[in-house]
Amino acid sequence: MNQGIPIHTFQTRFGCEETVQYALQAMADLLSLVERKLFADIMAGKKVSDLKSEYLKKFQITARQFNACRVSVEGMIQSRKELQVKGIAELKHKIEVLEKKIEKLKGDHSKVYWKKKRLNRLKQKLSNLESDKSKGIVRICFGTKKMFRAQFHLEEAGYNNFDEWKEEWKQCRNNNFFLLGSKDETAGNQTCIATIQEDGKLSLRIRLPDALSSQFGKYITLPDLYFSYGHDSITYALNECNDRNVLQRSKNAGYKNYGQAISYRFHKDNKGWRVFASTSLIKPEWKTTAFQGVIGIDINADHLALSEMDHNGNPISKQSIPLNLYGKGKNQSLALIGDACAKIIDYAISKNKDVIIEKLNFQQKKTILYEIENDRYARMLSSFAYATIIQTIKSRAWRNGVQIHEVNPAFTSIIGRIKYAQRYGFTIHQAAALCIGRRFLGFSEIAPSQAKVPDGKGDHIDFLLPVRNRKTHNWSHWGVINRKLRTVLAAHFRAAQSRSTDPPKTDPRDSKIPEVVGEIPTRESLATLLG
Repeated sequence: MNQGIPIHTFQTRFGCEETVQYALQAMADLLSLVERKLFADIMAGKKVSDLKSEYLKKFQITARQFNACRVSVEGMIQSRKELQVKGIAELKHKIEVLEKKIEKLKGDHSKVYWKKKRLNRLKQKLSNLESDKSKGIVRICFGTKKMFRAQFHLEEAGYNNFDEWKEEWKQCRNNNFFLLGSKDETAGNQTCIATIQEDGKLSLRIRLPDALSSQFGKYITLPDLYFSYGHDSITYALNECNDRNVLQRSKNAGYKNYGQAISYRFHKDNKGWRVFASTSLIKPEWKTTAFQGVIGIDINADHLALSEMDHNGNPISKQSIPLNLYGKGKNQSLALIGDACAKIIDYAISKNKDVIIEKLNFQQKKTILYEIENDRYARMLSSFAYATIIQTIKSRAWRNGVQIHEVNPAFTSIIGRIKYAQRYGFTIHQAAALCIGRRFLGFSEIAPSQAKVPDGKGDHIDFLLPVRNRKTHNWSHWGVINRKLRTVLAAHFRAAQSRSTDPPKTDPRDSKIPEVVGEIPTRESLATLLG
């Protein structure tokens, strides 16, 4: 089991007295300023360890409040650096695809002109990103770029004057603050201590920075907080921290096994204040196993492909769960993703089987789908929330006691297309899901000498596979097959331009797999085959 204990964030909205609201806003103003100054100093090459004592005196904050600002800023910097790497890889792929299109459109001067303009923009953007990466430059606009650019188009953005924009700009930059937790601190957080009231609700006592104590006092209290979702996880974490303190006071060495960090982020929006509490989820009792088989999942831009198999890797059933996010808003997309992932988890519970997903980053998945599908997939890919889908599956699985395993999905699409799609009447993606599950079960996929390969458009081609070099890894052979198949498919489509390019929306055969279909798969029972 490679599933670690996840950190989950729960939120609730709360009301408070006007004085407390002023104190929260003053704290947000101060700590947001600390974060911006700290980011500027880090980008200037200064060491955080050298800045700490200076910041404690200058801004009159506690060491723990400084650490919270440091962790927040370092997280933003690391996130931007990761986005730089992903952005460079994506731009290189876009440039490569666009150059190929321009090469094919040599005779159409109008289209070539506009595509070359776009190509130059992409190359300039790539050059800027690579330059920033090589110099270690990270660019962060506190308050969002959209809000910053609104000052240059005040009327269009709905502002009467510059002062009105500036006031909202300040609110946007100073609308939240972060309080870092630790398992060895009281109630999991030294700055924000939560206690459980008699009615089960929570009361938060927040330590204000010294700079604000003369105006608001040393502490403010937020009583009667209740998290509609996740309240049990937070109270469980608080009880863990209490058990740690009791054992530590009694000098019991087992105290180190107890305690959970609880970090808080306070955020102000148009409706008021919200608090986000982040802590580890309660470890569930597992309801599924891999002894009788598993369920493989292949994630695609417009659907999730599911293949259930027994412990010998033989398919039992298949599904295609629609999930087209193109044109949907953020909340709509999250709702659709939640519903689709719920179907997978519910199915896994009903079958008592673990779920196997692909261990892949978004850019790799996006590149693979670009290669498999046609240009019409571009719009879907622009809305493809791969990371969100993965995270939702993991989170929902953990809460429901379903074990999740990840495998390297290298060549599962090409293996599924060649070996299993035609044999079992699977779509290409359902066959890939089957290969993902079989890989977890430890099966090695050896290519046949020839096969009928689906073209993804409702037809197939007869494909003679190249001879395998037994001295190389099996995946090397599949890599050669993959490259040759692309050439064959390209020729196939050029010869059949009148054929519809739309993939079938539904597969009426999504049901139980026939007992005997095609050639004998690995370890399939002869008794079953021969009756």
